[in-house]
This record gives sequence, structure tokens and C-alpha cells, in this order.
Amino acid sequence: QVQLVESGGGSVQAGGSLRLSCVASGYTYDSTCMGWFRQAPGKEREGVAVIATSGASTYYDDSVKGRFTISQDNAKNTLYLQMNTLKPEDTAMYYCAADSKPVVIDGVDYCFPALEYNYWGQGTQVTVSS
Repeated sequence: QVQLVESGGGSVQAGGSLRLSCVASGYTYDSTCMGWFRQAPGKEREGVAVIATSGASTYYDDSVKGRFTISQDNAKNTLYLQMNTLKPEDTAMYYCAADSKPVVIDGVDYCFPALEYNYWGQGTQVTVSS
């Protein structure tokens, strides 16, 4: 049974940093997509950052480019999201997602939030105060 367990959320002041972790169990990811999504109250879920687990590419939403970094540790089956210079508008429940088929272009894997992800974690809350 596949499980994704997020951790690392919390409350910080604007300008602060947090690092989210997502540990995947029962799942071996090879040439697939994993990513971080978020949903604020009253808003639709949006993709924040995704990564091709082959290491070929990453994708970031424009709102987080230059502030957030997605990475993976295959040996630990763990996905990370380093979030710096946090803003109040980053406040949301953050979810880890896995198991989407990448788009292959010229032999390179590309992943996007719009792809279908088969596994989701329960989420970790991030609250940024001004």
C-alpha cells in the first residue's frame, strides 16, 4: 500500500523559511513525477512545484520561482520543498503527490501539475503571518 506522509509545516512570519518533507512508502519511483500542491481556504488546489524523478527537470509556479526549491533523496524515498522568503499568500495546506507519467520530449522527462497524480498525502499546514 502506497503512503505519502508530509511533515515540516508550521507557522512562520513573513520572510521566514520552512522545509517540507514527504516520505513515500510502498512506492518505488522511477521515471515518474512527484510534486507539491497547495490549497488555501476558499481557493482551488494549485501546483507549486513538480519534479521528474529521473532528475531531468523541475517545474515551478510563477508565484514561487526563486523562493521555493523542490528536491528528492531517492535513497530515503523522500521529496522535499525548501520554502524561503515566505509570504502571507503562501498560507495553505500543502500536499505531496506522486505517480504521474512524465511527458517525454526529445528524450527528456518533463512533469507538470496538470498531469494526473495517483497518490496523495494528507497534507501539512503552512501559515505565514505578516
